[in-house]
Amino acid sequence: MRVAIAGSTGLIGTALVSTLRQGGHDVLRLVRRPPRNPDERAWDPSAATMDASALEGVDAVVNLCGSAMGNRRWSGEVKQAIRDSRIDPTEVLAAAVAEHRVPVLVNASGVGYYGDTGAHEVDERSPMGSGFLAQVCHDWEAATAAAEQAGARVVRVRTGLVISPSGGLMSQLKPLFAVGLGGKLGSGEQYMPWISLDDEVGGIRFALEHDTLSGPVNFSGPDPVTNAEFTRIVGEAMHRPTPMVVPGFALRLVRGAELVDEMVLTGQRAVPAVLLERGYPFQHPTLPAALAAALG
Repeated sequence: MRVAIAGSTGLIGTALVSTLRQGGHDVLRLVRRPPRNPDERAWDPSAATMDASALEGVDAVVNLCGSAMGNRRWSGEVKQAIRDSRIDPTEVLAAAVAEHRVPVLVNASGVGYYGDTGAHEVDERSPMGSGFLAQVCHDWEAATAAAEQAGARVVRVRTGLVISPSGGLMSQLKPLFAVGLGGKLGSGEQYMPWISLDDEVGGIRFALEHDTLSGPVNFSGPDPVTNAEFTRIVGEAMHRPTPMVVPGFALRLVRGAELVDEMVLTGQRAVPAVLLERGYPFQHPTLPAALAAALG
């Protein structure tokens, strides 16, 4: 299979390129600069342009584009950048998939689609929630419409928090836990829908290779945990105490109320019903297993 990947240099994209190539697939990387290597093709989503040959002979497109959501306060400008970095590239890729009759589009999204679900378990049949993140995810997924209307099989990957040996969530947490500053955030009752990097990448490959898989698919571990449970399990894995409790008001002062209320003090008890129903074999079905792989 020949697969074109947008967002190939990020945490997930880098691992996906390696995994697909090891599996015998031919990978092309869409880059926003003049190509420097034979496997690169140029595109400019801000100008809605792409090399004419970029999708030539391509069997599937994977779109992983999107700027970080939680590293800055959510000013109006930052929120617009979050939307633009996801929706504009998706519209360009979906139109290109439609034009070139590419059979498959696997497009990133997030479990933020469900909003704050409290302790209520949600799967792919659950409705859209409320809030900025839910609206972004809804519009992000809607931007794939051109590809779907042209007959492409579209998989919308609703990803949780990715547990990785380097980068992502653990790169922020490990230094704190290492010096005994790990602790729960607010009440700790909010759910944290996690997934190992291996299963994130394995799930995307599974979606590419299984012709009957389409629509929204939750990419989260089958055993979601609360923030308090997550904190305890990370502490145990790192052999460090977790005495800290960071109150919500302090988080809001530092990071901004809207960001904290949507990304830190609330969460989704999301389960991967579709992947489980289709027989995806999770490499790390529990958080301790995912952490063992990430922490070595």
